[in-house]
Amino acid sequence: MATVTVEVNGRPYAVGCADGQEERVRILAKQFDNQVRQVAGDVGHVGDLRLFLMSALILADELHEARLNAGKVGPSSATAPAPASTDGVAEALNAVAARIEKIAQNL
Repeated sequence: MATVTVEVNGRPYAVGCADGQEERVRILAKQFDNQVRQVAGDVGHVGDLRLFLMSALILADELHEARLNAGKVGPSSATAPAPASTDGVAEALNAVAARIEKIAQNL
């Protein structure tokens, strides 16, 4: 397992991921950072945990809508299993979630 350090809202986070998925995790983290910064600009600084939660919900909503729209065009992808290549990303997201939970407990 590899470790990648990503920056979200100006803070570094070490994220574990599958070997070979490092660049993908960096790209996803940059997209997440952009979303967090946009939310922070809209609502002000309400704490990283809330910014992360609000950003994650917005991104989840966008993903849900994209899956619904993809289902209208062709075979439903909303219920299709995730491709195997997302396993490393799932591991990385689980590691980030665990870190966020730890931060929340310390607050």
